[in-house]
Amino acid sequence: MKTVSMSGSPRANVGKKDAKALRNAGLVPCVIYGGKEQIHFSTPETSFKQIVFTPDVCFIEVDLNGKKYLTVLQDIQYHKVSDSILHADLFELHDDKPITLPVPVVYKGSSPGVLQGGKLVKSVRKIKVNALPKNMPETLTIDLSTLEIGDMVKVAAIEANNFTIVDNPGTTVCMVKTTRNVVADATATATADGEEKK
Repeated sequence: MKTVSMSGSPRANVGKKDAKALRNAGLVPCVIYGGKEQIHFSTPETSFKQIVFTPDVCFIEVDLNGKKYLTVLQDIQYHKVSDSILHADLFELHDDKPITLPVPVVYKGSSPGVLQGGKLVKSVRKIKVNALPKNMPETLTIDLSTLEIGDMVKVAAIEANNFTIVDNPGTTVCMVKTTRNVVADATATATADGEEKK
């Protein structure tokens, strides 16, 4: 799993007044859960650029005065008008404790059905995976090379190695639909075949 580094400063005060002062200075009040105690810190809002403005999922290594915590983003709050980040919750990871994360779905190969005029419909962008941190995949790959028109891929078809897929196995991830052009071509072909037989 990709890991992004983030540096921060521990917060001496955790009240609303202190949080407002931090935001006015371009900093985001944050808290790390999941360990023996909650850890409050602040970091520049720009630290989240590689984390929230991307479809990817990543681990976040937080460096607080030389002490490092491996975390994932648990929750983030935005200002309703400006969209600036108001607060972020991070969850501390442990080598022996599995976690659940939404993992992006990526596609490889060319679908024969699409090449024949069908349309690839992607129903799911991310799928929830439960795994130990070291086994968490960055993406889940769907091979399109065998999909004909009318074919679909369900969650149950995704191979899981050293992790468990949490989402419903019957959920459709993608499918190749028939388009009007395909129907028209099929009708024209059938008509032509019929005329040839007369």
